[in-house]
Amino acid sequence: MQALVEVIVPVFLVIGFGYLAVWRGWFSQPGVDGLMVFTQKFAIPCLLFVAIARLDLAQDFDWRLLLSFYSGAFSGFVLGLMGARLLFGRSWEDAVAIGFACLFSNSVLLGLPITERAYGLAALSANFAIIAVHSPFCYGLGITAMEVARARGQGAAHVAAKVFRAMFSNTLILGIVAGFAVNLTGLPIPAPVNAALDLMVRAALPVALFGLGGVLVQYRPEGDMRAILYVCAVSLLAHPAITFGVGRGLSLSSEALRSAVITAAMAPGVNAYIFANMYGAAKRVAASSVLIATGLTVLTAWGWLQVLP
Repeated sequence: MQALVEVIVPVFLVIGFGYLAVWRGWFSQPGVDGLMVFTQKFAIPCLLFVAIARLDLAQDFDWRLLLSFYSGAFSGFVLGLMGARLLFGRSWEDAVAIGFACLFSNSVLLGLPITERAYGLAALSANFAIIAVHSPFCYGLGITAMEVARARGQGAAHVAAKVFRAMFSNTLILGIVAGFAVNLTGLPIPAPVNAALDLMVRAALPVALFGLGGVLVQYRPEGDMRAILYVCAVSLLAHPAITFGVGRGLSLSSEALRSAVITAAMAPGVNAYIFANMYGAAKRVAASSVLIATGLTVLTAWGWLQVLP
């Protein structure tokens, strides 16, 4: 119970304050949209750039950590895709969008602050190693699957070109790529630039959490409830359970296992809705899954904190 009060509740209070502020009209919806543009296109890419530029790649990129997390993520995608197709009779395009919602856990806006509050700043190295691969892996898998589903006889080169354009117009991925470039080349960052980046980084998470609360006001859980609850179960239970099992089987360190499972146990991020909206597929399921699973994470994250060593 102490973990629930001290670790998880503060994060959701910030989200709840953003929700309340927009719901009551104290903060405008266009203002929230502006906050999310700031965080997703500027502040969080700066956060990812700084984190990856400063990572000790040899130490933090443990293959067992990445295999544990991404085996859970890939399994979540397959469960979402096939469940949507076989259990709920959705089109392949809808099935891919639902699979993406099961795949894309909210690793930054929820995973980072909950891990930091539970285990301290030093624990975030493993989170950043996961996040460094997260957007490229998830968007690469989701966009490829969607373009294949929509190809209708178009050639492989056409699909590959669409995937490439979509990947490298994503500012999160650009921030990650730039961070790796600085890390691998040892390019020095001037002190004033470092200071400016640190200011952006400090703003990223609290502003994003407030903005996430404001965004959730737009989403109404209506219809498709069986599919929505299925996404919640895969995201909050199956994905972290598979990650936990694989991590234990590979003798992953307790510190890395915590980061992997907590990140896997987070609700689908707003990117799940952005992806669905981008392709016009399963938008109601994605939006409502983000809303309901984010609320349920208060309890499920607390449960996983009790299970972890």
